[in-house]
Amino acid sequence: MSSEERGSPERSPEQIQAEIEATRAEMGETVAAVAEKADVKKQAKEKIEDLKEQASTKAEQAPSAVRQNPIPVALVGAFVAGVVIGRMLRR
Repeated sequence: MSSEERGSPERSPEQIQAEIEATRAEMGETVAAVAEKADVKKQAKEKIEDLKEQASTKAEQAPSAVRQNPIPVALVGAFVAGVVIGRMLRR
């Protein structure tokens, strides 16, 4: 049974070689992607950098939030002061 009888036309050696090269390139990209995902140390470092950036952004926004909502901040401060004073008096 020839390849034409099976439904696929004959391919030239150049076409086969081109397909092989394309497959190699795809496999190389796949291996690189898998290696990237498997690099736990790198992912942890990236996560830490993201968290640092988020914390920095929140820290920059905190003063304006305090100015916009002074009463809740004062209440939290009073609560913390009360807890500290209460513990000091127990000793």
